[in-house]
Amino acid sequence: MRIARFVVDSDPLYGVVEGEAGSEEITVIHGDPFFNGVERTSVRHKLEDVRLLAPIIPRSKVIGVGRNYADHAAELGNEVPPQPLLFLKPNTSVVGPNDPVVLPEFSAEVSFEAELCVVIGRICKDVPEDRVDDVIFGYTCGNDLTARDVQKTDLQWARAKGFDTSAPLGPWIETELDTEDLQIQGRLNGELRQDGNSNQMIRGVRELVSIVSQAFTLLPGDVIMTGTPAGVGLVQAGDRFEVEIEGIGRLSNPIVRR
Repeated sequence: MRIARFVVDSDPLYGVVEGEAGSEEITVIHGDPFFNGVERTSVRHKLEDVRLLAPIIPRSKVIGVGRNYADHAAELGNEVPPQPLLFLKPNTSVVGPNDPVVLPEFSAEVSFEAELCVVIGRICKDVPEDRVDDVIFGYTCGNDLTARDVQKTDLQWARAKGFDTSAPLGPWIETELDTEDLQIQGRLNGELRQDGNSNQMIRGVRELVSIVSQAFTLLPGDVIMTGTPAGVGLVQAGDRFEVEIEGIGRLSNPIVRR
């Protein structure tokens, strides 16, 4: 099931996206699916007639996982850490499909990172791996934009990873997905730059969620970005970057500087 957040006139709504590519429709659901479940109304719209938003604005946090693909760690001259390298991105970093990524004035080297993202569905803490599926609401595409120059000079990654618009998410949340073998691609201006697979993760989804839950109490709507495959590069104003993940869809955002 694909759960989207969207607007038609003004107030954001949630809906279920159904249909074949190019002819999808979205059925409005009652309230917030994280707390009310998925109850369809009789209101339907063509997908092309609505504006998709970020499928979730986390009430609490976005958790990033650094260097979870060996080839990506190597391309930046880093070793694979013995424990997952966790960091936080504020919810103000989240934007949705086709929203502009605004390059920060304090950086001249912002990089793209296509990532599979896990959306948490219930409050949880210290989740064993064999119970992880019980706490996951679904999955979406993400781009963990990073100010590389600032990442090198700051002692921690708050500015480098957490600037406004640095976490595009979308286009929707897929609630039913086997994450063991998914193609993850990133395209810059239509050119394929990243072409990886979730089976290349050092730590898979279940292990990551379990480890993250040992550090943080996870709340409904929290997002875990699971790391990026090799092929990262820099973006400039005027570019467009697309993340495409098998079984989910495509997230596309223009890059601007103001």
